Amino acid sequence: MDMRFNETKATQAAAHLIKRHGQGFMSYMKLMKLLYFADREALLRWGSPITADTFYSMDRGPVLSRVLDLVTEGPSPSEPQFWEQHLQPQANHEVKMIADPSNGDLSEVEEELLDEVFNKFGRLSRWEIVEEAHKLPEWEDPRGSRIPINYSDILRHGNKTPAQIEAILQNLQASDHVHRVLATR
Repeated sequence: MDMRFNETKATQAAAHLIKRHGQGFMSYMKLMKLLYFADREALLRWGSPITADTFYSMDRGPVLSRVLDLVTEGPSPSEPQFWEQHLQPQANHEVKMIADPSNGDLSEVEEELLDEVFNKFGRLSRWEIVEEAHKLPEWEDPRGSRIPINYSDILRHGNKTPAQIEAILQNLQASDHVHRVLATR
């Protein structure tokens, strides 16, 4: 399922985690895993991820595809996007917060989930967090490539029944349709 990526929420979630880290920056590998853990848990708890990004298994664990592009491709030569106005990649594989994007689009429970994920994994090194990500049942070793991780894979491994999975996917599709229609107005 390819949903409409929410760059604002992804930026605010990343900034929230970077603030919790307390240094104004974070290894992008660690940030990517923390965002994945939060999106995964949101999907399992509420039937909807925070960022609506597309997930892939890569050599160092699951990633959020569009967030990875924002981090690795750097600022666009045209008008900066929301992410680029607030977060910038650094030469040493880190992401630095250059301006606070606020948390206006994140719900209180999403912020609490981000805090929970940070409390559980945020003190791990980037390599320890990769080890944790490799333990997730939906991750497959892509052997130098990338393999899509479907929302249904996460839900199935999260012990959701086929009927629950179908209902969640239908709700996500309907919600995504509404967001796409409203975005065109």
